[in-house]
Amino acid sequence: MIIEDVIGFLKKAQPFQSLDEITLRNLATNVSMELHPRGSLILQQDGPPSDYLRIIKKGSVKVFMKTGDGDEIIIDYRGEGESFGMLSLVGGDKSRANVIATEDTICYLLKKDFIIKLLDTNAAFTEFFLKSYFNKFIDKTYVEMRNKSVLFSGGDKVLFTTMLSELISRDVVTAPQDATIKEVAEVMSRSSISSLVLVDPEGNVPVGIVTDRDLRDKVVAKARNVNDPISTIMSVSLIKADAHDYCFEALLKMIRYNIHHLLVVDRGKLAGVVTNHDLMMLQGISPLSISREIEIQKSIEGLIPASKKINKIIDLLVKEGAKASNVTRVITEINDRLVRRMLEITEMKLGPPPVPYCWIAFGSEGRSEQTFRTDQDNAIIYDDPKTDEEREKAKSYFLNFALDMKDALIKCGFPPCPANYMASNPRWCQPLSVWKDYFAKWIEHPTPEAVLFSLIFFDFRPISGNAILAHKLRSYLGHILKGQNIFLASMAGALLKNRPPLGFFGTFVLQKKGEHKDELNIKENGIGIIVGAARLFALEKGVASTSTLERLRDLKDKHPVLTELGEELEQVFEFLMSLRLHHQFDQISRGIEPDNYINPDDLGALERNTLKESFKLLSRIYDSISEEYKPGMVGQL
Repeated sequence: MIIEDVIGFLKKAQPFQSLDEITLRNLATNVSMELHPRGSLILQQDGPPSDYLRIIKKGSVKVFMKTGDGDEIIIDYRGEGESFGMLSLVGGDKSRANVIATEDTICYLLKKDFIIKLLDTNAAFTEFFLKSYFNKFIDKTYVEMRNKSVLFSGGDKVLFTTMLSELISRDVVTAPQDATIKEVAEVMSRSSISSLVLVDPEGNVPVGIVTDRDLRDKVVAKARNVNDPISTIMSVSLIKADAHDYCFEALLKMIRYNIHHLLVVDRGKLAGVVTNHDLMMLQGISPLSISREIEIQKSIEGLIPASKKINKIIDLLVKEGAKASNVTRVITEINDRLVRRMLEITEMKLGPPPVPYCWIAFGSEGRSEQTFRTDQDNAIIYDDPKTDEEREKAKSYFLNFALDMKDALIKCGFPPCPANYMASNPRWCQPLSVWKDYFAKWIEHPTPEAVLFSLIFFDFRPISGNAILAHKLRSYLGHILKGQNIFLASMAGALLKNRPPLGFFGTFVLQKKGEHKDELNIKENGIGIIVGAARLFALEKGVASTSTLERLRDLKDKHPVLTELGEELEQVFEFLMSLRLHHQFDQISRGIEPDNYINPDDLGALERNTLKESFKLLSRIYDSISEEYKPGMVGQL
């Protein structure tokens, strides 16, 4: 080998191009080279670890794993300038995957001691491999988790892997927007369809939609002249989805907007229509049908059967291999609808409220991260009464209202909060001015109790009622937080009481005794750190969103830690939430009360290694918070 050729090659390959000339030359003088004929096995899953980092000079390789059933999971294909073997080289115990040459391949080999030194001394080099790891391995872990315990059923198409383009019919029945009601009804009858799209004169762009319900409610029931233009009854507020969206996105829109039909467009042009029936046929059980069932109920007792079906939706979504964030988005929509219907029924019972109010949720529900049913975490904000008489009426009405809601939620499977963080507690059923006073006092005097309240209530989200009240409180919170460094340090101190369960030598730190011996708490020592960090950074930077993933995304350009590590943290959050969800799903399936304790020995090799790498990233976040906010200075550690 000619040293200059090796240096020239490394200068074009990531992440070596970030190294200085002296380091590059040192590497190049210690490089060896090997040839792998096409089809040869270079590294074997669960075999000896690699002693080298291999950089492909010419050719290509396939990186893949085998499941217990013999199925092949392709992780990546890598070509010239790319490397492989880093995980087993650093881990030192075994190879994590199979690597096979897909053509005659020449590799440069770099010894382990050189790579370890670079990882210890060069931040850019380390960062590249960290990002590469999470981008390429996190999603593959979901596949392993799904293959292990929650298989696809019967090869059916599934909600999270099926694009709308695969579901819709390409033969879309349309009519011109200047057609008459009679003409459109004849087309629908002849074609045996429940909806029809009205298009512009060119026949490409959808301008409206008419359904069976429109003909029934707007024409027949009102004895309308069937020779009137169809444009007089069509719906023009078109809610559309893109043909390349997954069916999951269409489902969310149907639930959110309470519609039966959704137009599908491809590059702005009409591609088809997807219906509630289509999604029901796709899934076998429909979140839409539960949503509809909730809407038509007139009593709390009528809501009980529908509420019991919500866990069946989680069962379905988990079996379809959905990521945790997708599960929580669907469940949040349905739970919100359930709570809103309870509120409407309670209002019908007690009569209209004396002043406007907003029902808010906090905790996992406030962050839109609820899965299996959790405790009630709610409160009421109501408009400030103008007179003493109005004040007494409001106080009496809303306390009775909150007590009725507490009972209704219990009947529908939401147990009361043991710490009494509920609207039925008079302390958490107050006018806007009192809530502002609470927030101001907690921030100005960050006692341990005040910090605890802040951690709970600052994740609030409006569920129903006059959302302006919640927005005013959120705006006020952002205003009074400016420059409150002692309070932020106090919050950081509370967050840092739980550190990632990873020891000095990269081993898991597990419970040493008791019921959960040899287990770790994935919520407190994993998920909770990300939730807390996202909350802390969001409050500091004035970001109003409450969802952890939304906070991480909104903060990427605002907080230096997340500018650097935000994408990896998102993926780690997804992974930890999915791991917890699958763990609890398995417990419920076996009749066990779900908890947050994971035994790493029960995980597959890829899951276990991903968990370890996740905790390494969380340790960096933990250290960054400790350094930036210096919480020990205010006595919170």
